[in-house]
Amino acid sequence: MDESTRMLLGLIIGIVVMVVLVSKTKVHTFIALMIAAILTGIIGGMPLVDVTNEAGDKITGIVIAIQEGFGSTLKSTGIIIGLGVMMGGILEESGAAEKMAYSFIRAVGKKKEEWALAITGWFISIPVFADSAIVIFAPLCKAISKVTGKSVIGLALAMAAGLQLTHCLVPPTPGPTTAASMLGVDVGQMIICGALISIPMLIIAVFYCQWIGKKIYQIPTEEGGFERKEFKKEYIKSMDELEHLMNEKKLPGLGVSIAPIVVPLVLILTNTILGMAGINNNILAFLGSPMIALGIGTLLAIYGLMAKHDTKAVLGIMDNAIKSTGIIMLITGAGGSLGNVIKVSGVGTALGELVLKLPLPAILIPFLIAALMRIALGSATVAITTAASLSAPLLGALSVSPLLMAVSCCVGAISFSYFNDSGFWVWNGMFGVDDIQDQVRCKTAISLIMSGAGIVELLVLSMFMH
Repeated sequence: MDESTRMLLGLIIGIVVMVVLVSKTKVHTFIALMIAAILTGIIGGMPLVDVTNEAGDKITGIVIAIQEGFGSTLKSTGIIIGLGVMMGGILEESGAAEKMAYSFIRAVGKKKEEWALAITGWFISIPVFADSAIVIFAPLCKAISKVTGKSVIGLALAMAAGLQLTHCLVPPTPGPTTAASMLGVDVGQMIICGALISIPMLIIAVFYCQWIGKKIYQIPTEEGGFERKEFKKEYIKSMDELEHLMNEKKLPGLGVSIAPIVVPLVLILTNTILGMAGINNNILAFLGSPMIALGIGTLLAIYGLMAKHDTKAVLGIMDNAIKSTGIIMLITGAGGSLGNVIKVSGVGTALGELVLKLPLPAILIPFLIAALMRIALGSATVAITTAASLSAPLLGALSVSPLLMAVSCCVGAISFSYFNDSGFWVWNGMFGVDDIQDQVRCKTAISLIMSGAGIVELLVLSMFMH
């Protein structure tokens, strides 16, 4: 068995074992992910611990790869998750989340909530990292679910679909910007083409979200958990019912309610725009980092919405909210460990070399490389970058527009969100999706549906653009 085959076999066995452990045994998802990482590394030929080869080069072992993957994942998401759930607890307990939800529904109209959240996610993810946006908007999704009677699953998944599309397709997010640079594509053209291609993908995704929201009918409870039951039409509240419900409650003003969400978004957006314009301002860069911006939002929630409340009560609200984050962080970090072991073992390189040998339509070569990189490595940005770097040498040999090749890399990276993707675990944890089958039916399925629509668009466009 050659080295590439062994590495691919390690990936397959690791994932299969993890799925079996989670679905058929008492082993916790966190432990199953760690076992999958270890098996993938051992079968893939990685040393158990760091070693030095005959040439004097240091080879990373499985233990260090797991630790580094865990740490690098949590350093970008851990603080954000912690701050986000504390802010979310304040927004929910104070009634601010309900106020936002009700105002949101009145603005967009009843029965259009999934569409509105999808479009919101589509716009927000251009300046804001998708995982951060999931945490920021989780209280709004939960509140809309409570006041309308719609499943939080369909609502939150619609938002996540919008977030994922622009994160992968529209500069200035890192992936599509890098693809444009590597393949010599004008960034302005990349923005226009990526945005236009994402629209049909988003439309199809929303219809799926509306359907899955009835199949997985889950509503947030007053205690902070989730209640799941069979969907019935009478659960959905009418606009008159909502009006009556809101009139009976004493809710905070809209301005003070939305400030904890809007202010961080404005800070992050300002930092992004200044960066694009080449303007360096250390203070705005500091304030516009997701960690600091969300911290400011949390303080606005505490002192804007809970200024008159007892200190112990406010601290108790945040303590209760943060109790659920421990397992979210552990599983998210373990997913990063699995992704890093796969990366260090060389599986990504083996997959890329395999694709280049296949007899495929030229436009699908970058797509398939990116899709396999996403499966192997978890990160959409890394998948796009790897696909672009492997596709760049083929530009002269393929009769495909460089713009379409760059977009193909991005569409491929959307294709498979699953167990080694940090966003997969953040979303599942935030919205109480514990069953592995439900996890696949939500985040994994929506990513496959959107990329499937993207393939059709790419094939059609390749007939006219060369």
